[in-house]
Amino acid sequence: MEVIKLKTEYIKLGQALKAAGLVESGVEAKDVIVNGEVKVNGNTEIQRGKKLYGGDIVSFNGVEIKIED
Repeated sequence: MEVIKLKTEYIKLGQALKAAGLVESGVEAKDVIVNGEVKVNGNTEIQRGKKLYGGDIVSFNGVEIKIED
């Protein structure tokens, strides 16, 4: 499981995917999110700008990302 430490109050979903190295660009992040390939806390998320806070878990392509404060 990848871990992303927050430097601010939250991180946006597209930024989290890029920070974890799961996508190479914002365009790719947008595509996988809009196509319903990303889950946040077990629910499919289609908003690229979804704000993630400490404790949230993102799942994509068999990899989980944990957001920590």
